[in-house]
Amino acid sequence: MRILIPILLACFAIPVFAQQAPCGPDAPCEIDGGNYHLRLPEGWDGATALPAVIFFHGHRGTGQSIFRSAGLKADFLDHGYAVVAPNGLNRAYPAREGAPRDDVAFTLSVIADLGDRIPLDHARVYASGFSAGGSMAWLLACEAGDRLAGMVSVAGALRAPNPTECDGLRGLPVMQVHGWTDGQVPFEGRAIRDWHQGSIWDSLAIATARNGCRSQPDEITVGPQFRTRIWGASCAAGADVRLLVHDGGHGLPRGWTAAARSFFEGAN
Repeated sequence: MRILIPILLACFAIPVFAQQAPCGPDAPCEIDGGNYHLRLPEGWDGATALPAVIFFHGHRGTGQSIFRSAGLKADFLDHGYAVVAPNGLNRAYPAREGAPRDDVAFTLSVIADLGDRIPLDHARVYASGFSAGGSMAWLLACEAGDRLAGMVSVAGALRAPNPTECDGLRGLPVMQVHGWTDGQVPFEGRAIRDWHQGSIWDSLAIATARNGCRSQPDEITVGPQFRTRIWGASCAAGADVRLLVHDGGHGLPRGWTAAARSFFEGAN
């Protein structure tokens, strides 16, 4: 009996979900069509439902590489978020027309798989990404915004021509972070061989139109890190559309993760 009691207590103490998923930042989580990397917050009890940020890497990057970001750790992991980093097909996002994978469908499969591995707060799943990954975040929001609670793109815009009506943006808080001197993804867009990097202004115009906002911003502020334009009070769909401009070029500016988390949490 003395031996049996500790064994029974140990059995009842096992949580429904293990603290560490069987895959993570180093060993990717394999699903049909590809894989993704996952990092969970330290000290998580294994049972509390977690919000999640899906972050799409830039062109020729990898999901694993995004975990070098100190900002993602400090502002998301350390605040109780799971960080999810899907790998693009051939290290590229978003897949071009005719590619063997639908990246939006693949990302929805990532969310479903994540929900099978951990208790996921499906009401707080957010999308973000850098450069081509930012374009992917826009595309996901356009086509499956009803599965997201918010989207932040850094240095990326919808490709031209835009393949979707972007109905998913209706009621979805979206924010664009962009460098004033960005020549890789200029505000006006640019032609690249046989395709076209879309205009930041066009992406924002689609978002404000889908959210029923007036053409001019409701608020303009100038801060130490960002100059901000906000469409909010006039938006009939009740979701903010924001543009944060920094003085740098094509990159992830200091403070963007803090701004993104504040935006996400203020929208819910």
